Amino acid sequence: MNLESVTDFTELVDLASDRIGGTAVAANDEFFAPRENLVRAARPVWREGEYTDRGKWMDGWETRRRREPGYDWCVIRLGLAGKVAGVIVDTAHFVGNHPEACSLEVAAFEGNPDRFSPDASTWTEILPRTALKGDAENRLAAESGGRATHVRLNIFPDGGVARLRVYGFVIPDWEELRRSKSDVDLVAIENGGRVVAASDMFFGSRHNLILPGAPRGMSDGWETRRRRGPGNDWAIVRLGGRGQIRRVEVDTSHFKGNAPGACSIEVLDSGDAADPAAPDLPWTVLLPRTTLEPHRVHSFERELRQAGDATHARFQIYPDGGVGRLRLFGRLSGAAR
Repeated sequence: MNLESVTDFTELVDLASDRIGGTAVAANDEFFAPRENLVRAARPVWREGEYTDRGKWMDGWETRRRREPGYDWCVIRLGLAGKVAGVIVDTAHFVGNHPEACSLEVAAFEGNPDRFSPDASTWTEILPRTALKGDAENRLAAESGGRATHVRLNIFPDGGVARLRVYGFVIPDWEELRRSKSDVDLVAIENGGRVVAASDMFFGSRHNLILPGAPRGMSDGWETRRRRGPGNDWAIVRLGGRGQIRRVEVDTSHFKGNAPGACSIEVLDSGDAADPAAPDLPWTVLLPRTTLEPHRVHSFERELRQAGDATHARFQIYPDGGVGRLRLFGRLSGAAR
């Protein structure tokens, strides 16, 4: 899916989240509250009556009151390099001390530089100076930029921001994936995979299915509500690149009384033109309906049918429940490489 086809950029990956390795690496000032809070995955909180030796405790990044010309800034190393589509500048609980405005720039660095300043490197502006509201999720679409490894949030002239969410498309190192001598997880978020649709995600987001690492608990997986009628739940994933799936892992860890009873997987070889959630597409069965056990990592290889190259997979669970992770291991096709 290309940038032009996205109608809500918040449906993309938060490239800056500490959940996938995002880090606030530098700031010109953090007198009242540290920069590290900007990328925390957890929602910002308020602690009534709590103070530090520098002032009111705030769950965000907050600079001192500026008494000279200029502005404040913070540099964030993205957890996954990619193309930014939009940001949320969340000023939750900052009222009377939020910035008047902000701008955003991106850059692509080799390695992990340890020194930054507004004039240290070539930055590309993708969000011009824009007014901000206090105690609000300021949703701001970004102009098209290239592959970025870092973003710089500039605030005018000073103040506090609770969280910065940087939504975009992961752009993996395709050469490294191509050189891999073993199968790779074609749907992993770090390899450009994305969960594009799901029938339900009442208790847990569909995006959790392809996060790095083992699930940390039920809240770190995809979980649907209890189904009271006919049918079953499903999620559609887009592979990072066209490839052939040769092994599947379905992880129901932490789901003990609410794991699905069974699952199946179908695949589709489609370009950007087709909506993978549309009816009557030529899906091919990869994994027939197979029993699942609670709180277990299931591995399927001999059970898979020959299905050819795929760009999408439809993961069906019967009838409902929760799954921590879905891994689709295989090799990129020649065209994808």
